[in-house]
Amino acid sequence: MFKNLTLYRLLPEWSVTGEQLRESLSRNAHQTGGLEMQQCGWVPPRKGGEICVINGGDQCLFALRVQKRLLPSSVVKQVAAERLDEIEEKQGYRPGKKQRKEVTDRVHDELLPKAFVVHRDTQVWIDLKNRWMAIDTATSSKADEVIGFLAKSLDPFQIENLYVAQSPAAAMTGWLAEDEAPPNFSIDQDTELRASGESRAAIRYVKHSIDADDARRHISAGKQCTRLAMTWSNRISFVLTENFTLKSIAPLDVLKEDSGPSKDEEERFLSDFALMSGEFNQMLTELVAAHGGMK
Repeated sequence: MFKNLTLYRLLPEWSVTGEQLRESLSRNAHQTGGLEMQQCGWVPPRKGGEICVINGGDQCLFALRVQKRLLPSSVVKQVAAERLDEIEEKQGYRPGKKQRKEVTDRVHDELLPKAFVVHRDTQVWIDLKNRWMAIDTATSSKADEVIGFLAKSLDPFQIENLYVAQSPAAAMTGWLAEDEAPPNFSIDQDTELRASGESRAAIRYVKHSIDADDARRHISAGKQCTRLAMTWSNRISFVLTENFTLKSIAPLDVLKEDSGPSKDEEERFLSDFALMSGEFNQMLTELVAAHGGMK
């Protein structure tokens, strides 16, 4: 189950199949052993599995790994300074600018293989049938990383941002003003209302329901809802933002019960993915409809 959903749509001209997608990702798989400060590449969403899990022919799941080497500049400067002191002592004068740079670069290259290596995996779900693409992040910079590397891996790369007829801020503000959620949704205990002027004054309710009269008073004062906790069909809870990003996604007990028992870890993984993709598709379809449909 994804924790967040940053959403896109496959363009009508998208013709890449699941198998073609898998082949493209395999050609750009993450490689180990390099000494670059940062390396990107595709990895399986589940350790030991295929680089792209395809379920039912149209549900695709894969992940981008961003690997970084941690070599603080302060460490390089400290070691380089010690080397430069030794050189000064030997030659009798302080090294010039060019020599200082050469020593610093040499120290950097020597320390790089010893640097700590950390990585972060970001999962991606593509629904070829219903034309969704979702990235498991609520951060635009991480989403841009995935989009940028997908554009390098797929040519042509045919997706677009998700645009709805009514802005999420206007829709959420309307639901609070009317004290009524859209069909099949309920409003939960996390709300933020923010002014649109220079002050950007905001009020936030955390684990506390906002009273309908209080909501109307803030709305009358010029605030709009920019963040709203909701539950869909008593099955999935989430927080909707003004950018139509879903955060803090969590399956409720009824959905966990639907997953049922499974024979082994692999079967459970595939079962959970099938359940997730089916539930997300239905939830997103109804959520888009609650915003007046797509533009």
